[in-house]
Amino acid sequence: MPYTATHKYARISARKVRALADLVRGKFADEALDILRFQPHRGARMLEKVIKSALGNAEHRQAPAIDDLVVVDARIDGGPMFKRIRPMSRGQAFEIKRRMSHIKVALDTAPLQQAN
Repeated sequence: MPYTATHKYARISARKVRALADLVRGKFADEALDILRFQPHRGARMLEKVIKSALGNAEHRQAPAIDDLVVVDARIDGGPMFKRIRPMSRGQAFEIKRRMSHIKVALDTAPLQQAN
C-alpha cells in the first residue's frame, strides 16, 4: 500500500516541476532527497517537502522498512490559474496567466528483483 502526500495549489507552474519529478521517479526516497537538495530550482524545495511529508506519513502508519521506500509515483498536475490583464499599446490588452500546480508523491517498498 503506497504512502502518499500532496501539495495542492502550489504557486509554480507544473511545467517547471515536472522535470524535477522525472529526476526522482523510481529512486529510493533518501536518494531522491539528496538529488533535490542540490538542485537550484524553487520547485525542488516544494517537491522535497512533499517527499518528506510522505516519509512522515509512512512513519506515522508504521511502515515496516522506511529505508526501502521508493518514489513509485511523482505526479505534477496543472491547477487553476489567476488571470490578469496587462494593458498594452494602442488600447490592446495582454492576458497573463499565473499558473498553479498540484504535486502528488507516492512512496512504496522496492519491488523484488527477479534473478534470471
